[in-house]
Amino acid sequence: MRSLARLLAPLLLAALLTTGARAEAPLRLGWTAWSDAAFVTELAATLVEERLGQPVERVRAGIAEQYQGLVSGRIDAMLMSWQPRTHGPYLERVGNRVEDLGVLYDGARLGWAVPDHVPVDRVATLADLRAPAVRARLEGRIIGIDPGAGLTRLSGVALRKYGLDGYTLETGSERSMTEALAAAIAAGDWIVVTAWNPHWMFAAHDLRYLDDPQGALGGREQVHALARRGLYAERPRVAGLLGRMWLPLDELERALLDAERRSVAEAVEAYIAAHPARVEYWLSGRP
Repeated sequence: MRSLARLLAPLLLAALLTTGARAEAPLRLGWTAWSDAAFVTELAATLVEERLGQPVERVRAGIAEQYQGLVSGRIDAMLMSWQPRTHGPYLERVGNRVEDLGVLYDGARLGWAVPDHVPVDRVATLADLRAPAVRARLEGRIIGIDPGAGLTRLSGVALRKYGLDGYTLETGSERSMTEALAAAIAAGDWIVVTAWNPHWMFAAHDLRYLDDPQGALGGREQVHALARRGLYAERPRVAGLLGRMWLPLDELERALLDAERRSVAEAVEAYIAAHPARVEYWLSGRP
């Protein structure tokens, strides 16, 4: 028996060390450089690190890469799944190979927006953009964001559905879009940007969405937290936290404006300090 114990001891030690290493492996959270995604991901990461005592690796990647990463196991969770329409094609591809942890915020929407100084009697709907005089004032430009975004894909659909010949959808980044918007507002110029709620620009500027009677850009959406298969079984406290997180849309937009004016980290700390009871529920499940 003693000989057997001596033989098994190294194996048991190796098993314990392996288990410990797994427990200390960082939680890999996917994120994209959109203001709402950056804030919500950093909020979750901060709580996992500071309140649950687990390390977090923030993995910046495009949306398509994140869905693929959940299936492959390269990332553990993403907090920006727009459902049912915007990310519908991605969701169809991954099927039941990911776990839906629930809604982070609802009432989200996509659309094309203009500053309020653009006359509503001239430009109220996407169809109004067909007028030659309107196209000339806009220089035939729709200012978009990154090429892989669901909003970019749907904006291409809108161009076709409304017959907006002579327009170019200019892709870039969220930052380049908001900078172009701010410059146009300062100069009193006309501009159309691809937009979404929640976003700090609606708290910072007077904007309005153009009506989309054909529904090319979709309707109200929910933003969900998704996880790779098995995360709940392996990290129940983390999965429970992500599954209980929920933020009112207007509150989130104020936090996003705070993050734009200061930093994401400062806005996250301020939000946590301002909502102790809600944060405690997210962490523990106890009201």
